Amino acid sequence: MRVLTCDHAAARVSPGDELTSVDLDALYAATGPLLRLNFVTTLDGAATGPDGRSGTINSAADHRGFTAMRRAADVLLVGAGTVRAEEYGPARLPVVVVSGRSELPDSVRGQEGVVLATTAASGATEGESVWICGEDGVDLPRLLERVRREVGPHVLCEGGPTLAAELVALGLVDEIALSWTPNLVGGGRGDHPRLLEGADVDVELACRHLLEEDGTLLGLWRPVR
Repeated sequence: MRVLTCDHAAARVSPGDELTSVDLDALYAATGPLLRLNFVTTLDGAATGPDGRSGTINSAADHRGFTAMRRAADVLLVGAGTVRAEEYGPARLPVVVVSGRSELPDSVRGQEGVVLATTAASGATEGESVWICGEDGVDLPRLLERVRREVGPHVLCEGGPTLAAELVALGLVDEIALSWTPNLVGGGRGDHPRLLEGADVDVELACRHLLEEDGTLLGLWRPVR
């Protein structure tokens, strides 16, 4: 994996450098509170492959970045729809699942370290693994504050598109990591959503680094505030 640009990178690297795993970890490391979004997309902008899952458009290079970001994070924040679609299983990190329902998706139900963040309207009861964070909708600023207080400051959000758009619209996102893999999917947005869906946003971004390996591009950006 080589560096293309790195004007605002989190570690000392130069364009053209070949990166080790240690270098990659340093690029995605962070101190203090951080909410990072992580996505992968095809070159034509699809966030999922032919089977409706992001896993089928992953590449080996994207997986390296993905695992580096998970190593750096304290907790995963994921929408219930993404958990169902991607069939999330056991994870090394604690996982907070955002949902309007009163139960976790089947693939993570009963797993240690998984918390359901939902609403009072869902009928769920507050408990160690159930957080009530709003009346009719999940109050994301309140949820993020609780995640950082009870789990850890470095939060990695892996989607889905609706949750990500709401976080961006509320100004809660500190970094956006995006990989482009050398694939084309076509189809319609109903089958292959974009990275953000729902809330309208208008956010300028500044590039921290851009990496390349075997045609996959891995970028990291921060909102300009």
